[in-house]
Amino acid sequence: MQMYIRMRKLSFLLFLFIFSVVAKAHRIQTFEIKNGQFVFDGRPIQILSGEMHYNRIPHEYWRHRMQMLKAMGLNTVATYVFWNQHEPEPGKWDFSGDKNIKEFIKIAQEEGLHVILRVGPYACAEWEFGGYPWWLQNIKGLELRRDNPLFLKYTNLYIKRLYQEVKDLLVTNGGPIIMVQVENEFGSYASQRKDIPLEEHRRYNEKIKEQLVGAGFNTELFTSDGTWLFQGGALDGVLPTANGENNIANLKKAVDKFHGGVGPYMVAEFYTGWLHHWAEPFPSVDASTVARKADDYLKNGVSFNLYMVHGGTNFGFTSGANYDNKHDIQPDLTSYDYDAPISEAGWATPKYDSLRAVIGQYVKHKLPPVPARIPVIEIPSIKLQRVADVLGYIEKESVKVEGETPMTFEQLGQGYGYVLYTRHFNQPINGALEVPGLRDYAVVYVNGEKVGELNRCFKKYSLDIDIPFNSTLQILVENMGRINYGSEIVHNNKGIISPVKINDMEMDGDWAMYKLPMDKEPDFSKLPSPDVYSNQSCATTSLKGRPVVYEGTFNLDKVGDTFIDMSAWGKGIIFINGHNIGRYWNIGPQQTLYIPGVWLTKGANRIEIFEQLNDQSQSEVHTLKAPILNQLKMN
Repeated sequence: MQMYIRMRKLSFLLFLFIFSVVAKAHRIQTFEIKNGQFVFDGRPIQILSGEMHYNRIPHEYWRHRMQMLKAMGLNTVATYVFWNQHEPEPGKWDFSGDKNIKEFIKIAQEEGLHVILRVGPYACAEWEFGGYPWWLQNIKGLELRRDNPLFLKYTNLYIKRLYQEVKDLLVTNGGPIIMVQVENEFGSYASQRKDIPLEEHRRYNEKIKEQLVGAGFNTELFTSDGTWLFQGGALDGVLPTANGENNIANLKKAVDKFHGGVGPYMVAEFYTGWLHHWAEPFPSVDASTVARKADDYLKNGVSFNLYMVHGGTNFGFTSGANYDNKHDIQPDLTSYDYDAPISEAGWATPKYDSLRAVIGQYVKHKLPPVPARIPVIEIPSIKLQRVADVLGYIEKESVKVEGETPMTFEQLGQGYGYVLYTRHFNQPINGALEVPGLRDYAVVYVNGEKVGELNRCFKKYSLDIDIPFNSTLQILVENMGRINYGSEIVHNNKGIISPVKINDMEMDGDWAMYKLPMDKEPDFSKLPSPDVYSNQSCATTSLKGRPVVYEGTFNLDKVGDTFIDMSAWGKGIIFINGHNIGRYWNIGPQQTLYIPGVWLTKGANRIEIFEQLNDQSQSEVHTLKAPILNQLKMN
């Protein structure tokens, strides 16, 4: 009997323990904007947030980066959601691997961080097309970022699908998501699109808010813009936050005007660095300047979000581009280091140390130690055993489409990568080749021999050409990233978007287009043996100037992060064990590409390098323990 009673007591105590754990895990916390303050569980808080984007970081490193935020003294992580990553094709959704937003948010909660979700549907963020799926441009009658029924149909589908992923993680359901952003920097866009009435801009912005609420996002909402742009971007009943505002008096004045005469006050993008483009100097922001501004915000009770706290990497074809009249296009680097406090590879920088020291003076708890760096390795030499002729590969293995005029990527049903445009000439012709509709970079060949390069970045749209009798003109065009900011975002087709001319005459008729999306590494097994050479034979001039793929294998006895040095190469992309680690271009300023250690394996590894220019044959490549991001090589 006594044994029975003891067992009953133990069972009851176990039940109480389990009940308390479950109750604690499911306790609904509260977050609200009240009396000019952010209030969490009934207590005023100052949001100290850092932004990093889950898609730009291997998911195996998410927890490490979260712990870096905690060690800096931050209490919140912010992230954009990039629609195009999750819906690569209409109605086909992907929330796996590095796109698993639910897991990212769960890890943040486990690490004791609040989450700010910036769902868009427009993001900017130096990301391809600002986060919009490229295929939206193929929908007849659809107009981006305006009160257009077709556009709003697709934004609503996206918002509802995203809600299904994150609904259990909203603070109202016991999760860490305390705030959700409506649109993004819409006041900036409204100020540029003066062809659209301000009334319509406001109507569109309000409809995005209604879609969020209708889907179930019942957290606090906010907008973000420069304070001078609140007129076009702020919404009734929604907290306006500021981007890049250094003057606290201006911040308070603007917020009070559009939010009932009272705060709270938040700088949603406190810039720790700046974006960086190919062919331009790498910008940097002084650590002491950032630290002093953080101190100013902290002592004045201004909440902030460090943009970026950790930038990460634009792997694959995810980098976007800016537009200006000087360049036409300013493509962004593969690296999204951003000169942020936490470097591209997750290292604490002097800027990190400065911010940690300042924040540590204001928080009421002892900061945890800074996590150790993920191990770094150096690979002295990776031998390249084979090289393949890409022109031969494309014309034998790629999808061929014929037309009277060149077709855009979108018309070809291709989002990213490359397209080879060819036209055969039965009679000789020479003179000025003009491709005014080039989007964005092209290498031009006649019968496989390189003639020159065209480049939208430098507004180089023409070159002299001599096409002999019975010859073929070949133009290999690269999409270097769709424009992600400003009014030109609505003009984002890629490839060749207008007629090709020679001596001002349009070259219509008999164009053939070969698709080369490079969404996967090239398969050498499909190439006939004459098109694949050993490295010794490729030392000849037979492939010089032709686009090629170099292949190599290498063995490792230990793995770690590393940086592949491409400063001696031309232009192209790299696959490591099937992962597209991004674009390189010797013009700089980026000369290395980051290889996450989790994408390497002990034992055998594989590398494939698509080299577009191939001005000199290569036999090996090596990696370094530190990146080169500021070495500009301008002719």
